[in-house]
Amino acid sequence: MKQRCYIYTRVSTSMQVEGFSLDAQRTRLLKFAEFRELEVVGEYSDKGRSGKNIQGRPEFQRMLKDIESGKDKVSFVLVFKLSRFGRNAADVLTSLQKLQDNGVNLICAEDGLDSSHGTGKLIIQILSAVAELERENIRVQTMEGRLQKAREGKWNGGFAPYGYKLVDGKLEIAEDEVEVIRIIFDKFVNTTIGINGIAKYLNDNGFNKKKRQNNTLDYYVPSFIKKVLDNPVYCGKIAFQRRKTEKIAGKHEEYHIVSQTDFPVYDGVHEAIVSEEIWLQAQKKRKKTGHKRDKKHKLEHEHLLSGIIKCPVCDANLYGNVNRKKKDDGTYYKDYYFYACKHRKQVNGVRCNYDRQWNQETVNKAVEETIRKVVNNPDFEAALRKKIDSRVDTSALDAEMENLQKALRQLISAKDRLGQQMDTLDVTDKHYDKKYEDMQARLDDFYDKIDAAQEEIAELQARIDFLVAQKISSDNVYKYLLYFDKLYDKFTDKEKKTFLGSFVEKIEIYPTETPNGRILKRIQFRFPLFYEGEEIIGLSWDNETTLECAVQLTRQKNE
Repeated sequence: MKQRCYIYTRVSTSMQVEGFSLDAQRTRLLKFAEFRELEVVGEYSDKGRSGKNIQGRPEFQRMLKDIESGKDKVSFVLVFKLSRFGRNAADVLTSLQKLQDNGVNLICAEDGLDSSHGTGKLIIQILSAVAELERENIRVQTMEGRLQKAREGKWNGGFAPYGYKLVDGKLEIAEDEVEVIRIIFDKFVNTTIGINGIAKYLNDNGFNKKKRQNNTLDYYVPSFIKKVLDNPVYCGKIAFQRRKTEKIAGKHEEYHIVSQTDFPVYDGVHEAIVSEEIWLQAQKKRKKTGHKRDKKHKLEHEHLLSGIIKCPVCDANLYGNVNRKKKDDGTYYKDYYFYACKHRKQVNGVRCNYDRQWNQETVNKAVEETIRKVVNNPDFEAALRKKIDSRVDTSALDAEMENLQKALRQLISAKDRLGQQMDTLDVTDKHYDKKYEDMQARLDDFYDKIDAAQEEIAELQARIDFLVAQKISSDNVYKYLLYFDKLYDKFTDKEKKTFLGSFVEKIEIYPTETPNGRILKRIQFRFPLFYEGEEIIGLSWDNETTLECAVQLTRQKNE
């Protein structure tokens, strides 16, 4: 009675070549079975599947389950070459052990290996381990070559950073992009504008972001500003492995890209866009402003207008502070809260000299009274309810997202095809090392491009989320405004601050009280409101004595 066997074939989509196709493998294995007088009772084939691990090969897994169940009582599994069974040593040995635990042996027809013989099993173990070790050695050598390139100050592959272009593999300044890079560093280092403010400044002043590679975004977002400020390439340096492909903990043969906090930096041969001194100043400010400070006064208090009330001299944000009064014996007495200017250095290099400290309770009350004046207007409620029913349109951004995701899928598909080609390389080929090294370099380049595409998608998604959240936030703020008189006084300080920040864009004040005691000069809202039959985006005051006479409407422009 003939012994029974399964035959297993696998090929990558990109490797359907003569002698390696599924049909060619099957024909060879059927002839081999006939020669060895084996009865083929099952055939399993994974087309276009990587041999990196068994998780991506459904037919292979189905074969193992059939063997474990004793379905056909087979004695052998036939494969064309050991590389068709698997290229990961751990998977090869684990799968081979499963076969032998169920009385099944592996035969590699082309390699002449049979695990039913002691030497055959040993050779399989050695070959699988040596092949994987060789691949790892080549990968390490490839990375060492890239590191040496970085040491020499040369660009290491991937897209050129914004502000540069690649010419024969070398970084050269892109004249149509470099101005934006200089503006970003100048605004961040020499003014009080933060990352969000810089993005807004560029978008508001006609600096359209150039669409590059798969990027369809022509505006600036804070994450882009951060990447520019943190990249030492702009001061003439080359950083190595700012992002690394790392194994996911607890996962077998699964990897992801991780940004590194510590990485080597070398002097580049390319021209710097900003000086090293400017770049270091930017890093110092990034560390200083990149985290929130702990509050030193009572936790329930919030500086309600911080971030939206402006200095009348330098137009920077006034900050909230506390003056803690104590009795003669040193015990706590009372906290006095105020808004003041930090006397920051302005764009022209002159430090602001505005030294007035405003009592927070006084200013807060003036703003609250103004809002009450607006919301108590007769047609306010009807107009707001109509505004709430509007819907946000993200169709244009959704179309951009579809294009970006399509481009990402194409990159991933190309990367996978390259990985499949690497799977099918013959370790006995005399050109194996060179082929694998070339493919590894191309694979690293794909990872760089995929990383860049994923960042673009994240930026676009953040934009979409912002628009939707802004709509939801506006709706909530509108609803709060409808019941302002009933709700506001019941809010905690934190809720009041959130509400005001969602509603008010900017508050301007006079340097000192006007003769009639007025403090507020102008309030600008984040979205249009209705006042005395008009749609307005702000309120401003002159020197009249009453609000009714003093209000001047800033009407929204009709597009």
